[in-house]
Amino acid sequence: DMREAPSRVIIKELLARGAKVQAYDPVAATEAQRVMEGWAGLSYAESQKQALEGADALLIVTEWKEFRTPDFDDLRNSLKDRIVFDGRNLYEPELIRSFGLEYHSIGRR
Repeated sequence: DMREAPSRVIIKELLARGAKVQAYDPVAATEAQRVMEGWAGLSYAESQKQALEGADALLIVTEWKEFRTPDFDDLRNSLKDRIVFDGRNLYEPELIRSFGLEYHSIGRR
């Protein structure tokens, strides 16, 4: 159910500001594509790795289990600007920063 998904609001705002968004969701991808069909600048990846290809930054807005233990070295090497915005507070700030990533934990001090 994506009727009130925060990702819809965030993606819409990013697109309005000229960003290109490559989204990946292992569970809700089909529904997301249906709900956000035709949104210019939005594409869908088939894997986490594909979603990171060419990305400036990573924005996490879901807390599926597969996102809890990423390969932080691979993440660092994939992101152009090495920036992570974590809307679900999945990671410990000190840990992710130790991999050379700029980390913004949304809603946490």
